[in-house]
Order: sequence, then structure tokens, then C-alpha cells
Amino acid sequence: MSETENELLLEVEDLHVEFRTSDGVANVLNGVSYSVHAGETLAVLGESGSGKSVTAQTVMGILDVPPGVITGGAIRYRGEDLLTATEERRRELRGAEIAMIFQDALSALNPVFTIGFQIEEQLRVRQGMSKKDARKRAIELLDIVRIPAAERRIKDYPHQFSGGMRQRAMIAMSLALDPDLLIADEPTTALDVTVQAQIMDLLSEIQRERRMGLILITHDLGVVAETADRIAVMYAGRIVEQADVRELFRAPGHPYTSALMDSLPRLDLKGQTLETIKGLPPSLLDIPPGCPFHPRCKRAEQRCSEERPSLHGLGFGRVSACHFAEEVVESRG
Repeated sequence: MSETENELLLEVEDLHVEFRTSDGVANVLNGVSYSVHAGETLAVLGESGSGKSVTAQTVMGILDVPPGVITGGAIRYRGEDLLTATEERRRELRGAEIAMIFQDALSALNPVFTIGFQIEEQLRVRQGMSKKDARKRAIELLDIVRIPAAERRIKDYPHQFSGGMRQRAMIAMSLALDPDLLIADEPTTALDVTVQAQIMDLLSEIQRERRMGLILITHDLGVVAETADRIAVMYAGRIVEQADVRELFRAPGHPYTSALMDSLPRLDLKGQTLETIKGLPPSLLDIPPGCPFHPRCKRAEQRCSEERPSLHGLGFGRVSACHFAEEVVESRG
């Protein structure tokens, strides 16, 4: 694990991905750019279908091709462009340098092999460990993620674990090769609130101890507020806002982010009707002209339906893709 302070681990630059289907071409990613440093947590936030998971799959090199086609951009890990690297090189990096926790642990784990075997296999294959040493290390990893009676539970199959324990086992597998960058794709999906908090506390603790870069893909603003350093908000395959977590929660600079904030339950608004975002996200087969959010935006004007805004700076390292971002910030500040 590198100890370099603020080392730039990952740069995603102007990434474009389309899905070529029988219904037409879906523009799934439309110029996504973000970066992650050592020890930093970047939360990628947005509704389902915004492109969060597809970006992560493209970074990991596990995008289904076809129907997915990368049509532009670059993904650099420590300066090395992964999109031009050989598949052999991608396999070397996958797991050992960049690892991923999938949102559905039951589907990601192989049901016919024990938890222990699935952790031990990568240690034997990738690090050349003996069976005895791999078993010892696997038990240590289950202890790290706080699975009780790890020495006994390592012989169990995925279906014998609860949802929260399966997610802990997935985390143990992702940590087995000591990666420098971890991507967590909706790691608390389908877990109850108490278990969600435990999983996120565990991830945050491990990340701090190991100085990992962490990309947290989620739609849960509460989780983001507790764990993230920076936030990238996605809509219709684009980053529409990036900001430090405190700045974004204090005064979002995009109407979509602002609307997401307004849809959160608040103690000071007890008994009042929650705000909702009218309408649905656009079809990626037919993204509207101008700003993709304009059909649902309360602040939309004629310009918004004709001219697509680019990301521009708002100070303090934050950017927003809205023609009226400064006004949005002022109204919330």
C-alpha cells in the first residue's frame, strides 16, 4: 500500500460509452470525468440509470462488450491508460490494485463453493500462497470484517450467511490482495438500517487504516453525508456537479442536486409533505436537447431546452453544469 500523501490514483477523463441495442443506441455515458486520490472517498450519486455502475464497470474492465462500446475518453490509473492496456495487464491490476464490491453479494458469490474457498483461491493463484497460508490469511480477513467465529464460518456456503454477513465476506474478498483503490457499488442495498450503518462504518475504518482511495456508488444522501470527502452527482450519463461534501450540502449548485436535497426527510419539517422530483429521468435512447434535466427542472428557461451547459467552476474546487448555477447556490446559501 502506497503511503504517498494525496497521491493521484485514478483519473476518468471525458468517458463515453454507448449500448448498441435492437431498439437503438443508448448513450449511457456522455463525457464523465472525475479523479480519486489516496485516502479519499469520492461518492458518486444519482438516480438509477444515471451511469454510476457502468462507469465503475468500465474502470474495472468488466463492461459487457457487446452491447457496451467505449467510444471515447481515457481512464488512467497512476498515469497508465487502462483503455489502451492489454487484457493481461488489466487482469494484473484487477483485484491487486483496483478491487470492487458488488451491490448484490448473493449473486456475486459462487453458491457452490464455501466462503473460505472463494477467498483462498485468489490468494493461491495471484500470490502463490500455500493452501495452509491461504486459509490462515482468509480467516484473518474474516476477522478484519468482524465475522464472528471466523475459523468456523469460513467453511460455510454463501446461503448460510445473512445479507449483512455476505456483504462483509465480499469486503473481505475485495481486500484479500491489498488494493490501493476500492470501488463499492451500492454496498448497503437491501440491508436494514442498522446493518447499513455497520457496513459503512467498517468500510470507512478500513479505508482510513489502509489509506485506500474509495469510490462509493450510492443514491443514499445520508450515507454520503457521513462518509464522503467529495461528491460527483450524475444525471443522464453526465456529471452535473462536483463539490466538497460540506460545500455541496451547504448550498448545491445544480437544480437536480438541490431537488435531491429537498426530497430528504428532515426533523424540522415533521408532518409536512416531502418534496419530489416530478417526472422521470430521460431515456438514454433519446436524451432531450439542451440540459437533460430541463423537463423536470423548476428553474428551467428557454435557453435550457436549447443549449447544453458545460461544467464550469463555482470556486472552492466545485463545478456545476447549469446555466444558472451561481443563482442556485445563492438561493440555498
